[in-house]
Amino acid sequence: MAIEAVIWDFGGVFTTSPFEAFRRYETERGLPADFIRTVNATNGDVNAWAKFERAEIDAAAFDTLFLEEATRLGHAVRGAEVLPLLYGDLRPRVLDALKACKARFKVGCITNNVPTGHGPGMAQSAEKALAVGEIMGLFDAVIESSKAGVRKPDPRIYQMMCELLDVAPEACIYLDDLGINCKPAAALGMTAIKVSTEEQLLIDLAQATGLSF
Repeated sequence: MAIEAVIWDFGGVFTTSPFEAFRRYETERGLPADFIRTVNATNGDVNAWAKFERAEIDAAAFDTLFLEEATRLGHAVRGAEVLPLLYGDLRPRVLDALKACKARFKVGCITNNVPTGHGPGMAQSAEKALAVGEIMGLFDAVIESSKAGVRKPDPRIYQMMCELLDVAPEACIYLDDLGINCKPAAALGMTAIKVSTEEQLLIDLAQATGLSF
């Protein structure tokens, strides 16, 4: 089936990965490598992170629950210290690729986010939030987990986007920096691209779309 839509994750795709900031924090605090990701992955559908992304708890509750979960895993880390690490630097070349795709295909964004910070990118400053808002304005449809009450990798969120864009999953490309989020997209029939680096993203997207970036 011909490609009709390109669906994007936000963090780690349009911005540098928050995992880089996690690793810097862990090194500075003497924590084990990937400790924050381990906390986030433990009981992944019902933990503090999952509840916050579905807006079932507020920032204060997230701070407390994350601390409890991290402490059980061996290190006391407050949720409030993790939140500022989420927003990375924007990638201008990926934004250019979005604009090129928009000229040819429908474009959508599915982002797991939390009800804090500024805008869908969870920016910690109004200035960065403005840049994020400009990007979000380019999409034909945006689904934010904290507003929809459902988060990736729940297959429903991908189906919701297909309905909004009026496309079949088989006619979609999906980009995300997490393999766990790419798997349900692929299972639905989407062409899933796991984003590791900016350069790899552009190469794989060019191959999938036939466009040049």
